[in-house]
Amino acid sequence: MSKILIRGAKVLGGEPQDVLIDGETIAEVGAGLSAEGAEVVEAGGKVLLPGLVDLHTHLREPGREDSETVLTGTRAAASGGYTAVFAMANTFPVADTAGVVEQVWRLGREHGYCDVQPIGAVTVGLEGRKLAELGAMHESAAGVTVFSDDGKCVDDAVIMRRALEYVKAFGGVVAQHAQEPRLTEGAQMNEGVVSAELGLGGWPAVAEESVIARDVLLADHVGSRVHICHLSTAGSVEIVRWAKARGIQVTAEVTPHHLLLTDELVRTYNPVYKVNPPLRTERDVLTLREALADGTIDIVATDHAPHPHEDKDCEWAAAAMGMVGLETALSVVQETMVDTGLLDWAGVADRMSFKPAQIGQATGHGRPVSAGEPANLTLVDTAYRGRVDPAGFASRSRNTPYEGRELPGRVTHTWLRGKATLVDGKLT
Repeated sequence: MSKILIRGAKVLGGEPQDVLIDGETIAEVGAGLSAEGAEVVEAGGKVLLPGLVDLHTHLREPGREDSETVLTGTRAAASGGYTAVFAMANTFPVADTAGVVEQVWRLGREHGYCDVQPIGAVTVGLEGRKLAELGAMHESAAGVTVFSDDGKCVDDAVIMRRALEYVKAFGGVVAQHAQEPRLTEGAQMNEGVVSAELGLGGWPAVAEESVIARDVLLADHVGSRVHICHLSTAGSVEIVRWAKARGIQVTAEVTPHHLLLTDELVRTYNPVYKVNPPLRTERDVLTLREALADGTIDIVATDHAPHPHEDKDCEWAAAAMGMVGLETALSVVQETMVDTGLLDWAGVADRMSFKPAQIGQATGHGRPVSAGEPANLTLVDTAYRGRVDPAGFASRSRNTPYEGRELPGRVTHTWLRGKATLVDGKLT
């Protein structure tokens, strides 16, 4: 059917309303809408949000299809309520040319579970020595606007300055993985009491904070936009807050796992908790929550980082860094931000749809749930509580830190331009 009536949904957590989808568009929003000729989705008590947008996803294709593919990653995205994801450039080959970003973009269009917007590399091969084809990637069919060497830091200040100058010409943004490499050589976890007791190499907060401080000053000098990936420390929050107060064009993201998990979990030596940047202290976690609530941190981004079993089921020192996150992100945000009273559902829509779409210039996404807008939507059963079972994940990888953990909320439906990609919790 071309018409779908979502009946009795709490739009952005407000009063129950009906939402009529006609084709690819929201036709009407209001109470008591006619269901004539429409498929009816009974949504009483559930929350309807604009489709989620993830500014930081690793889809691994091309080159590491043993971890994830565009197909499996976008299926995972739809399962988590996402209608658009931005795919990081650290693939094999690296997405540092128009040809590679167009390949990823076309794969996303072919599979149809969510829109895929490639992120282009800042430097050739992520090597930090020479700028990649930023202009060509922007002018390609993929229309790249976000550039990042994520997985590595653009640690050369001259290269970072040139990148900021280049993207300014077309309104792009450089997304920085803030990690001073000389300060994190041999690091295995957050530097602090736990690392000292376990005898593991410490990853100091200043390794992140010093790069952020440098880059906001560079952005100010150039008059360009910089985005901070996976911000993880209380000190980083203060630097971003200072920069915003000064009018510098900086935005920042936090991951769900940095909102919930702490470095105390590393005492288990379970490599599922090994991630970059590392899990920090409880003080950092609480500061990050407050900063997300007050808008210092702009968005939640998953940093969905799938790895095959053999790369995580090994000793801590040899294990790969990263966690999958697309299918659990909204539940973790409900647990840490909504159920604690720090954000309402309108605030969640802002941090997980409106603002990430704005930062990444995701056309048609992050739009109000109102007549005339594209029908990119997600329906959430917020009363649900259940244990995370990675065996049911759509992702090809299972490296979740939440296995067996009870979390609230479940995405029941996702619509991409009026087409259901998830119905009653099952992919179509």
